[in-house]
Amino acid sequence: MPAGAQSHRGKASYYSKRATGSRTASGERLHHDSLTCAHRTYPFGTILKVTNLRNQLSVNVRVTDRGPFGRGRIIDLSYAAAKALGILSEGVAMVEVQKVERGIPFREDKPETGLPDFEFDVNQIGTNFITEWHQAEMKEALRPAGKVTKRNAVKLKKKPTTVHKESETR
Repeated sequence: MPAGAQSHRGKASYYSKRATGSRTASGERLHHDSLTCAHRTYPFGTILKVTNLRNQLSVNVRVTDRGPFGRGRIIDLSYAAAKALGILSEGVAMVEVQKVERGIPFREDKPETGLPDFEFDVNQIGTNFITEWHQAEMKEALRPAGKVTKRNAVKLKKKPTTVHKESETR
């Protein structure tokens, strides 16, 4: 946990298996095998680390519901989360709740590696295609506009279009 992370200590209880299938305040359905919890203030989707203060077992849970509404409780856990913390036999246990900062787990901070410098030679290969492209564009520009019908197509075959180049003077 980061040094400045807030933590709260208090009593935790858990949902019974009979609550499976009921809707939570976030709209999700509760399931006893999911690692979820109810908290009064944290936004839905927040990941919390809950530690049992008696045996130091901890589990990460996601906030999906509002509550607890029992007096003196700070968090309601799902059945699976309570089982992971070892509080099923007790019913209520003293826990510490910390918000887990989202980040990339187990990422080591390494210095950035720079990209290598590349030098590219510019060649004149392919420049002879430019005149062919230009000729194709000129043919496209000289193509008659309008709808081509069978009758017009016969006339176009008889009248070939020619491309006139400007003559070079020396």
